[in-house]
Amino acid sequence: MKFVDEAPISVHAGKGGHGCLSFRREKYIPKGGPDGGDGGDGGSVVLVADPDLNTLVDYRYQRVFRAANGEPGRGGNCRGRSAEDLLLRVPVGTTVLDADTGEVIGDLTAAGERLVVAKRGFHGLGNTRFKSSVNRAPRQTTPGSEGESRNLRLELKLLADVGLLGLPNAGKSTLIQAISAARPKIADYPFTTLVPQLGVVALEAHRSFVVADIPGVIEGAADGAGLGIRFLRHLTRTRLLLQVVDLAPIDSSDPTAAAALLRTELEKFSPTLAQREAWLVLNKADLLPEAEARTAAARVVRALGWTAPWFVISAAQRDGTRALCEAIMNHLEELAREREENPDAAQREVALQEAMQQEARARIAQLQSQRKSGSDGSGDDRDDGDGDTEVFHAP
Repeated sequence: MKFVDEAPISVHAGKGGHGCLSFRREKYIPKGGPDGGDGGDGGSVVLVADPDLNTLVDYRYQRVFRAANGEPGRGGNCRGRSAEDLLLRVPVGTTVLDADTGEVIGDLTAAGERLVVAKRGFHGLGNTRFKSSVNRAPRQTTPGSEGESRNLRLELKLLADVGLLGLPNAGKSTLIQAISAARPKIADYPFTTLVPQLGVVALEAHRSFVVADIPGVIEGAADGAGLGIRFLRHLTRTRLLLQVVDLAPIDSSDPTAAAALLRTELEKFSPTLAQREAWLVLNKADLLPEAEARTAAARVVRALGWTAPWFVISAAQRDGTRALCEAIMNHLEELAREREENPDAAQREVALQEAMQQEARARIAQLQSQRKSGSDGSGDDRDDGDGDTEVFHAP
């Protein structure tokens, strides 16, 4: 199945049914009075968060959704039938924006959560409603109101506790495979990972966390090169970033420069996201003698001036991965306790995530505007017409 994390759609709620103008006419009852019933309500358009979905691909091929209209009222004081709401299922983690104003309408972050994105039209009133002691034969009715119509943009951001960030071939996919049941494609060439991957790391029966792996970031990713700009926004929901760096690059490049590049691209994409807590993971230690690996790791940490936790591991050999996962789990549990004990911390986290998402949207919108005007020559990332993204890499 294709991975699609953004889709524009148009939603139209149903119209309310008109009220009925009718009078009772039966044998021997020539003036039975008004008996026109009300119309039925139209259907609303409701988004429902479905934990079984992980892509918005269905909304790239059908983009217009209309709820049914309410039925008009009938004689005999019969009310028209109200229409059922139109339920559109989306993955958990979907943000809904008004495409015309840019306003965030809602965020579906829990399974089963519902969001009304287009309200139904109200039913019209039949002439029975206007009967009174001075108006015994009213001919007044009201029409049903129009339902709301909206142009929306759906954005999917994966819900994960930990995000993996690294250059191509840094070993992120190997790491997520080593610590979880995820089975991403692994190969010895860049951009093996083309779409984000999720993995659940279960240390014990009731101790687990979710890791997200995004495609590798290259120089200029924040300016549209490679795949990074398209998927960096998935990291805005994470609580912890792991910067995965190849300790023994096959091209003999400097691991310190790689780590610095990741930080630079992250700051250009979203300064707030760059402030998110990050740990350094120096991978592929098995390719060096043990003493040399420790020396190289210490050199990188010292050159970066790194003060946060750092780990030396071999994802391929699963050496050091257990200690890494234990440290992550303990840290996430500590953050959870802090949120429970301190409501201000939870509010700060909500505000921080909102700021990150706004910066990510602004950056992506800026790049899209540059592409349309033809002023960006660093890379392109555009729709190729079949719902996927055609990616052009910078030379």
